[in-house]
Amino acid sequence: MESALSTAPDPTAAAFFDVDNTIMQGASIFHLARGLHRRKFFTTRDILSAAWQQLYFRVVGSEDPEHIAKARATGLAFIAGHSVTELEEIGEEIFDEHMAGKIWPGTRAIAQWHLDRGQRVWLVTAAPVEIASVIARRLGLTGALGTVSEHVDGIYTGALVGEMLHGEGKAVAIREIVEREGLVLDDCYAYSDSSNDLPMLSLVGHPCAVNPDAHLRSHARSHGWRIRDYRTGRKVALVGGKGAVAAAAAGGTWHLLRQKNKKQRH
Repeated sequence: MESALSTAPDPTAAAFFDVDNTIMQGASIFHLARGLHRRKFFTTRDILSAAWQQLYFRVVGSEDPEHIAKARATGLAFIAGHSVTELEEIGEEIFDEHMAGKIWPGTRAIAQWHLDRGQRVWLVTAAPVEIASVIARRLGLTGALGTVSEHVDGIYTGALVGEMLHGEGKAVAIREIVEREGLVLDDCYAYSDSSNDLPMLSLVGHPCAVNPDAHLRSHARSHGWRIRDYRTGRKVALVGGKGAVAAAAAGGTWHLLRQKNKKQRH
């Protein structure tokens, strides 16, 4: 009887969700950093210094190209020497401690709507794939794509495999899934809060702006895209204040990777 009531898999449609401020309030890398900081992976001075430098870059409006290149090259340097199993176990704990209560109920409901229709649902994020996979598994989603940190014999080297997954890279990753799974882009859905994800959103037949930044909101309106905003009026107002500091801290975590790698080399 149960099998008769189950939803048949949709052979052509899938949904792709950004994570930060789309599925989850705030930056997942920041929540990860908080959890790792509590476990003595790095000091308070390290993360505050990195966050301050990132905030400065954002206020000034430019970033040092060398800084960006090195951040990408060094990847998750602060986990070098740790095992994949260790980070996966810690990731489960950090989800419970810092992330579970940050999931947007509205976006979670949209993801469930797709699942209930037999559609596959992937997270596509610049966050480390390990933590993205934890989030996907806990939410009962199909899987996750994220930034990959190199490991040899189960131990992290501190380098990235390829680039951080963002911008055009997300669109490329989605095309690969679509081809592999036999999906139809015009039948697929994508959700994001950021104009940085316009390549991903523009790729599918059903884009949706979730908690959008100003640029994405304007673009969505002009193109007739759906818009969903689950923030309260006060939270929206705080985007330029406390939200900016949180974003800076999240970005600062990537800068911290570079600093840690330098220390290891000297």
